[in-house]
Amino acid sequence: MNIGDTRHIQEGRPYPMGAHPAEGGVNFAVFSHHAEKIELCLFDGDRETRLTLPTRSGSVFHGFVHGIGPGQRYGFRVHGSNDAPGACFNPQKLLADPYARQIDGRPHYRNAEELAWFHHSDGRDNAAIAPKSVVTAPDCFDWEDDRRPNIPWGQTVVYEAHVKGLTRLFPDLAHAGTYRALADERVLSYLKQLGVTAVELLPVQQHLDEYHLQQAGMSNYWGYNTYAPFAPEPGYAADDGRAAEELKTAVKALHRAGLEVILDVVYNHTADQDRHGPMLCQRGFDNLSWYWVRGDGDYENWSGCGNTLKAAQRDVARWIADSLRYWAETFRIDGFRFDLGSILAREPHFQAESRLLNLLYQDPVIAQCKLITEAWDLGPDGYRLGSFPHPFAEWNGRFRDDMRAFWVRESGQLGAFAERLSGSSDLFGHNGRRPSAGINFITAHDGFTLNDLVSYNEKHNHANGEGNRDGHHDNISDNHGIEGPSDDPAILEARTHTAQALLASLMLSAGTPMLLGGDEFGNSQQGNNNSYCQDNALAWLNWPPTRHPLQDYVAKLAETRALIRSLTADCWWQPQNVRWLDTEGSAMTEAGWHDRSRKAMQVAIDGEWLLLVNAKRSPQLFNLPQGQWRAFCVPSEKFNYTSADQVQTMHMGIWVFRRHEHRD
Repeated sequence: MNIGDTRHIQEGRPYPMGAHPAEGGVNFAVFSHHAEKIELCLFDGDRETRLTLPTRSGSVFHGFVHGIGPGQRYGFRVHGSNDAPGACFNPQKLLADPYARQIDGRPHYRNAEELAWFHHSDGRDNAAIAPKSVVTAPDCFDWEDDRRPNIPWGQTVVYEAHVKGLTRLFPDLAHAGTYRALADERVLSYLKQLGVTAVELLPVQQHLDEYHLQQAGMSNYWGYNTYAPFAPEPGYAADDGRAAEELKTAVKALHRAGLEVILDVVYNHTADQDRHGPMLCQRGFDNLSWYWVRGDGDYENWSGCGNTLKAAQRDVARWIADSLRYWAETFRIDGFRFDLGSILAREPHFQAESRLLNLLYQDPVIAQCKLITEAWDLGPDGYRLGSFPHPFAEWNGRFRDDMRAFWVRESGQLGAFAERLSGSSDLFGHNGRRPSAGINFITAHDGFTLNDLVSYNEKHNHANGEGNRDGHHDNISDNHGIEGPSDDPAILEARTHTAQALLASLMLSAGTPMLLGGDEFGNSQQGNNNSYCQDNALAWLNWPPTRHPLQDYVAKLAETRALIRSLTADCWWQPQNVRWLDTEGSAMTEAGWHDRSRKAMQVAIDGEWLLLVNAKRSPQLFNLPQGQWRAFCVPSEKFNYTSADQVQTMHMGIWVFRRHEHRD
């Protein structure tokens, strides 16, 4: 490779960060607290031109290069002292721009030799094989009359899905498994008919396969190993050179259908992985500033992925905010779900008003988005459910566990069931937060599907190549008599009843429901509860050839939810609106709440709705409150009016009745 220095570089500006075309050239800006010199490397075919960024403003190195524009391939070489434990400067390794909006190439480390080329201690120049960042043109996408749906929190129903997995096996669909498929009218119509209002997509920011997966010949299907947080994943595009355009087209189509788009984002670690991993970007720019590093120079691994980003560092916090704002403005994304969100509030201990959380709260663009956090990490005191401030909502793991225990394990804990049904005020009823602060879910991408939850007692993750050691060990599941698939009608019926009860609890609880894509038609992963590395038919949604009964049931539950004022108002339930009754129709007593043998109750809501809750796998007789009640949304026709004011449910489930005086 020839190295030249004939191009001219001027001082430029320290913001915006990254590479930005301007009149006559491109401005480059990157940050490093400890670097001594940063070289900008421009690539034109086999020719590399190295230009030292001429100016440092605080922690930002910057320069303006004339005569180049969009399409220019580039990277950085960073020089500095490695005297401090944990410093990793090595100008022989070409680094990607942390703000890169497009990457040309993908690093391969399928064996020890390939990995060595990217290791920070290796002395060889790896520019020939390292990916290159690409200067992109200013956004000129035609959004036409696009409008954000702006669905109120109280009316929000989230559908969690994977861009590829959602449509890869969708029957007779053009461009199945891509961004384009999300814009297909059949897909949009299906989501609308189901009654969801928002699609939460697993990571679409460009990611890499970890070195242990590459060496095993596997891939990271979920995408929680982010490489370029400003670049859409090219592998999900029908034309990988047009990933950004295709994703924008999908967002526009989803908006047209009245559906919001929420992105699952990963700002807790980077694809540089642990100290044995590759040096691709942040590690080489300034390891001690980007990550939480211990005194011995190794990483704090609170993410479980080898490293932990230091969101408390102001330049890192700005990088995260810049990235989120970019997705919100350029791609018109409506919300974000933060993977391992407790890390974002560490300084290094959890702080509810941390630098980053305050920054996002103050940002005029980001603050208008739906913000959802996964309220835990692997660090000390990392489970922080209920600790995040407004406007952050939180994945409610207590809802998942208590509802599973109530229905799957028949715990009989009516008090825990009622607490979760009414919005989990014990967790979120403080500091002006509303029930929507809790994102209720029974299942998610991480864990069993609903079908597997009622079909397996144990996880079956052998296909992952980790000796079945990975994944959750206690799933609060029940196979109902036999492990895995069954043709026994009694077992199938019992599984259906439990699944319906869980779905009804999800959709009829105060808070924000999140449905795992595929649960509405019994999708199975054959007992694998950690399908992160299964980019195949095991993890893709297996669409049924005919309509599954659960699909109609979920749609009816969504319709019912939209009609119940105490659910859509997003307010805490008050005694004048909600009455808790025993099976005789009398107010619940203290003794009744603690009697685990009962496993049944009634909930009267708004004087109009009545939920008959039977958590037993046997019939239950209910004396209805005064009034004329008619079945509105039931799991099956298996109930009997034994008299005008008495109903017998024949199996487990939630039966929704409506006062006869109220009619649509």
